[in-house]
Amino acid sequence: MTKGSPARLILLFTYPLLLGNIFQQFYSMADTFIVSRTLGMDALAAVGSTGSIMFLIIGLAIGLTAGLSVITAQRFGKKDERSLRKSLGVSVVISFVIGILLTIFAVTFAKQILVVMQTPPEIIDQAYQYIVVIFAGVGATLFFNLLSNILRAIGDSKTPLYFLIVTSILNIILDYVFILGFNMGVAGAGFATVISQFIASLLCLIYIGKKVPMLRIYKDDWTLEWSEYKEHLRIGLPYGFQYSIIAVGAVAVQVTLNQLGSTAVAAYTAASKINQLLTMPLQSFGITMSTYAAQNFGARKMDRIWDGVRAALKMVIIYSILIGLLLFVAGRPLAGVFIDANDVQALDMAQQYFLIHAPMYIFLSFVFIFRHTLQGLGNSFAPTIAGIMELASRVFGAVILSQFFGFAGAALANPLAWIGATIPLLIAYFQTKRRIQLGEPAVKKKQPVFSQKKRVSQPLTDKKL
Repeated sequence: MTKGSPARLILLFTYPLLLGNIFQQFYSMADTFIVSRTLGMDALAAVGSTGSIMFLIIGLAIGLTAGLSVITAQRFGKKDERSLRKSLGVSVVISFVIGILLTIFAVTFAKQILVVMQTPPEIIDQAYQYIVVIFAGVGATLFFNLLSNILRAIGDSKTPLYFLIVTSILNIILDYVFILGFNMGVAGAGFATVISQFIASLLCLIYIGKKVPMLRIYKDDWTLEWSEYKEHLRIGLPYGFQYSIIAVGAVAVQVTLNQLGSTAVAAYTAASKINQLLTMPLQSFGITMSTYAAQNFGARKMDRIWDGVRAALKMVIIYSILIGLLLFVAGRPLAGVFIDANDVQALDMAQQYFLIHAPMYIFLSFVFIFRHTLQGLGNSFAPTIAGIMELASRVFGAVILSQFFGFAGAALANPLAWIGATIPLLIAYFQTKRRIQLGEPAVKKKQPVFSQKKRVSQPLTDKKL
């Protein structure tokens, strides 16, 4: 991604990412759809009530692996295969340790967390049956995301897509097999997801071993150098922490919904599934910008980064306007995919959710582009501050506004969080850009940086990988 039209490269890289994210979201929605149609509204509410705590744990794993791959992308941009493989070895060790710790913690305290969140008594048992299976399979999810992010870091966004397509189809098949065939209830949906993630991880590992020699780790690539682990943790942990901060806000929203009753939980679950699907392109553009910025930062092509940001912003702003219009016009019918037509109250709540979110997607697009660009430049501090702002805004909507406006107050939590995160990210982006243009480090930290007396945009003369 270090030469050629920035807009074209961003689109070509984002396209497979988007399809992959859609398929990943698709089998998540398949769980919701199959559960709601085969097990009823209480089962739907049970699965939906676990979304925030699942994101709290799984989000930490996903964020960690995304952060670790930023260093891999920077080293790929520098064309240093030796240090790239060392980065991969360090990432595997860190992911293994974190995966074990997360699994033990999540499985041990799953029931207690549901109780603290005031999960409605009529759905708490089903919620536990589902989430404990998901938590037991955290390792599979973590390693699939690690391997996928490593492939994307070297510019391959297509291969993870192929594996996601296969495992998405498998997940749907297993949903029906476990839920209807084996009569396993909501736990069956959990097993289907975990098994699918495990197979996806295995496919990624086999592919890397056979097709990507630069990512094959040899004995000399494993290292105990603390400086390597420190550098990876400096990026990876804040990345994961940001996801966790967002998840804590989501937990606050979920607690509020639980207090409003199972109908509110089901309506929010259905609406949020539609919201997640429609915002997949925004998220995909953001992930692309992380890799794009990291590779060009490694190659010392700073002007390309700013050009890429401008191109990405134009695309996501247009898309944000389009999905806002779609939800204004067709929000209620879309919610009807998951909610029975006779449940008028739940449909009304879902439509209220859409009307509140529709005009605010432009702020979400800013969050994705600026957050991931800064992370690609190695700036983990500003996105963390943005995450804290996002948490505070979301909690304010969930806890305070819901007291006055009920479900509408809870629905306002997300848009308020997007606005809260946009402000520090915008400030940090322009400050970082100015520092780089003045020849200063992108991050005010004692670390190896590229010295620039002026803006550098010339391509390197070394042979491209």
